[in-house]
Amino acid sequence: MSAQLRKPTARVCESCGRAEHWDDDLEAWQIARTDGTKQVGSPHCLHEWDINGNFNPVAMDD
Repeated sequence: MSAQLRKPTARVCESCGRAEHWDDDLEAWQIARTDGTKQVGSPHCLHEWDINGNFNPVAMDD
């Protein structure tokens, strides 16, 4: 049995709705698009991402 480290690949701000996805090529979060529109949320928000203690970064291989 070995452990694999998982990383979140998408996140949404619980306050303003800004949505982002992880870009492996750029190694950075990028603003998500829906129907060609960037999901920027509020530029003045101190984003509260929906990644919390429920996300377990360790996945066990059987």
